[in-house]
Amino acid sequence: MFEGINDRLSQVFRKLKGWGKLSESNIEETLREIRLAFLEADVHYQVVNDFLSQVKSRALGQEVIGSLTPGQQFIKIVREEMIRILGEKSQDLDLSGSPPVGIMLIGLQGSGKTTTAAKLAGFLKKSRGRNPLLVAFDSRRPAAEEQLEILAGRVGVGFYRTREELASNRVEQVIAGIREQAQTRGYDVIILDTAGRLHVDTELMSELAVVRDALKPRETLLVVDAMVGQDSVRMVQNFSAGVGVSGIILSKLDGDARGGAALSIRAAAGIPIKFLGVGEKEEDWEVFYPERLADRILGMGDLVSLIEKAESVWEEKEVEKVQKKLAAGGLDLEDFLEQFRMLKRMGSFESVLALVPGMKKFASQPEEMQRAEQEISRFEAVINSMTRTERRTPGLINGSRRRRIAAGSGTTPADVNRLLKRFQEMRKLMKFKPGRKPGRMAFPFQTGLNI
Repeated sequence: MFEGINDRLSQVFRKLKGWGKLSESNIEETLREIRLAFLEADVHYQVVNDFLSQVKSRALGQEVIGSLTPGQQFIKIVREEMIRILGEKSQDLDLSGSPPVGIMLIGLQGSGKTTTAAKLAGFLKKSRGRNPLLVAFDSRRPAAEEQLEILAGRVGVGFYRTREELASNRVEQVIAGIREQAQTRGYDVIILDTAGRLHVDTELMSELAVVRDALKPRETLLVVDAMVGQDSVRMVQNFSAGVGVSGIILSKLDGDARGGAALSIRAAAGIPIKFLGVGEKEEDWEVFYPERLADRILGMGDLVSLIEKAESVWEEKEVEKVQKKLAAGGLDLEDFLEQFRMLKRMGSFESVLALVPGMKKFASQPEEMQRAEQEISRFEAVINSMTRTERRTPGLINGSRRRRIAAGSGTTPADVNRLLKRFQEMRKLMKFKPGRKPGRMAFPFQTGLNI
């Protein structure tokens, strides 16, 4: 994510840290390099000009020139201005009004709208305590209905199909039927996954306007493929003029190496970004916080998002169970195995390390990441090859047992030894502290792996 702009800005900042004094000439030189970084990232030119103008104005004042640490002060200004163009504050969904509250998802075909609808439903259920109903409102693409039904089952929310109804009834009648069903079955949010096109056209806008008028949604969310770059600005403006847009969901952000869309939309189109899709899985979903995204783009990590990601895959009851075992005398290899599984649920090593300050350089080394993930897979195989008694009492594992475990897992006795060594290292690290908040246990990062 954002590898291109991150690398360019990191080079600029390294130079700044070596300067004992900033002058107008070296500020101009630095701004030129930042301009190139933004343009290569496909940021909208108006946004680039506004950003650099604000940075220059502040940098040439006493705020930087008179500072004892001018390089660090300049970086601070760049960060603050980046947060400004991203929107400064996060904006939550408007779910006010009598239930069921309507949310309408719109966007071009291929933007990931159907997957996003399921992610949003799962988020509202888990984090907001809502009972959402997913509605497939795309009569043109039959596969979209089947896809949404499968995804609704995965996230555990209600599903409603409309293709047959839309073929013989007016949109207003179908929407009225959906509302009636939602009220009867106790759903308090209706998420409508609408039809898309390959391009914005008049017919699409007319169809969406009819749906909007019938549903009267509290939120009309536009799903934008983050990899589109600055072209996303024109698309957002077209949808906003034709249908009305209350918020943006940036999808496929994990594949965006440039950052053009993320840095352009809010400032150029004036519409807030509300959520980020950061992967293909249902749990790869984040609330948008401008300061967190700015820190990622600048290579400063995002520990808050990392903690939230860990908490989302590690249930509180599981943490309490582990704490009780620690208090009683320690963990066993079954707990170690669960750590590996939890770490996998959080995503790839690359995506996890990218959130850790100072670890971006490791995340950008694919060979190292691959070796670490292969090591995890080997360790899983080794533990699965053990008997329950061996997993719970690792001290029983002698030479003959090591050979049997290695043969059963397709590994070597050396792999078994390495696992047991890592396990002992982890047990030393895991010291039980009464009163420690369960959600803050950084479990997956205490495995002792040499990444």
